[in-house]
Amino acid sequence: MNQNQFPEDFCWGVATAAYQIEGAIAEGGRKPSVWDTFSATPGRVVNGDTGEFACDHYHRYETDIQLMVKLGIKNYRFSIAWPRIIPDGRGKVNEEGVNFYKRLVDCLLEAGITPHATLFHWDSPQALEDLYGSWQSRQMAFDFADYVSAVVNRLGDRITHWMTINEIPCFTHMGYGVEANPPHAPGTRVNSQKEVWQTSHHALLAHGLGCQAIRAASPTPCHVALVDNFGVTVPINESVDNITAAKKALHTCFQNGGIIFPVLTGDYSPVMLEELGKDAPDIKSGDLEIIHQPLDALGLNIYTGTYVRAVDNERGYELLDLPKGYPRMHMPWLNILPESIYWGVRHVNETLGQRNLPVFITENGCAAEDEVNAKGEVIDSDRIMYLRQYLKSASRAISEGYSLKGYFVWTLMDNFEWAWGYSRRFGIIYTDYSTQNRIPKASFDWYAECIRQRRVV
Repeated sequence: MNQNQFPEDFCWGVATAAYQIEGAIAEGGRKPSVWDTFSATPGRVVNGDTGEFACDHYHRYETDIQLMVKLGIKNYRFSIAWPRIIPDGRGKVNEEGVNFYKRLVDCLLEAGITPHATLFHWDSPQALEDLYGSWQSRQMAFDFADYVSAVVNRLGDRITHWMTINEIPCFTHMGYGVEANPPHAPGTRVNSQKEVWQTSHHALLAHGLGCQAIRAASPTPCHVALVDNFGVTVPINESVDNITAAKKALHTCFQNGGIIFPVLTGDYSPVMLEELGKDAPDIKSGDLEIIHQPLDALGLNIYTGTYVRAVDNERGYELLDLPKGYPRMHMPWLNILPESIYWGVRHVNETLGQRNLPVFITENGCAAEDEVNAKGEVIDSDRIMYLRQYLKSASRAISEGYSLKGYFVWTLMDNFEWAWGYSRRFGIIYTDYSTQNRIPKASFDWYAECIRQRRVV
């Protein structure tokens, strides 16, 4: 391939999430999620914003799909809302909620777009939070598996690409906190880090049971994946020593050793367990076998990374702070590290030993300070700069033989950005929330041209 060229079978797409775009929170039999409750709690979301209307995608999905056609994508990653399918979290299935997703998927298929469905993107039913504290309870994993069975039984004739759970660290380690209010729903305070780690263990169990449920319920052959946002360790330069240091650091960077490691290797990282000590979660006999399901692919959500260098200490490495002037996009954490895509994929293949596992970048994108100019345009050249560099990093991974098979931009359109509400814009389409008008940004046209030419332009 030429420099920055992508293979003919490369999967180009965009990604969204149900609570961020659908709106219609009380329509079609849907009942509240923990994000409805969290965002309605004063002080939890910027400007008191909620997902009540969001992008009104529930009513406007057909015109949104036409924008996808104009973009030229053939793959769309979206999520299914558990409280729309089983409003009480367990028990009776709401067929009206199922029918919305049937209409959505049928419209995608008619447009020649392959649906990639994420079964859980943070919006757990409030009913289960009230009943047993959501992910604090082991029962959550079993109720999730029942929900998965209900969805796949009903939609498996239309959908063959399934993703169980999106970003376990965010709704567990950022949804439960010790001595501080956690920034994400359900926003629950607990008494120890062990309790926080127990929530992520329950989510891992839900993933494993979810994989089993998909394969048991699907009427057709299908692909099953997990989507993770592990902390990518990037060598400050690619000397042998610094590469070795980055691989060592992967075990204990963020929650890696206790989430991506058991999923892909069947065991928590021993380095992570030693570091956690008494805070390690309780792991019952048979749990790791359930968690370590065979996967058809792994989705990686990569926005940034952490630089690492080799040093003479007992660990052999240190994580490096970034200087004050280091460039970032319009989020406090969104430091620009394009190499993180290359190293994320390489770590899966080498550090985690999954040389033949197909990898997809299931989210990559950035918030920018977008403005509509006098001509009614949004010239987001800063977002193009960001995406261009990250796609070059993806191309490098492919050129070196690593198993990167696809890329989904985050996100199709500006939407409800969780605790940031509507104050941050990640879309390649501008959303005017007062009118629900959509304005494709300059990055939309740029990405369309990348897809058309199959290269970074």
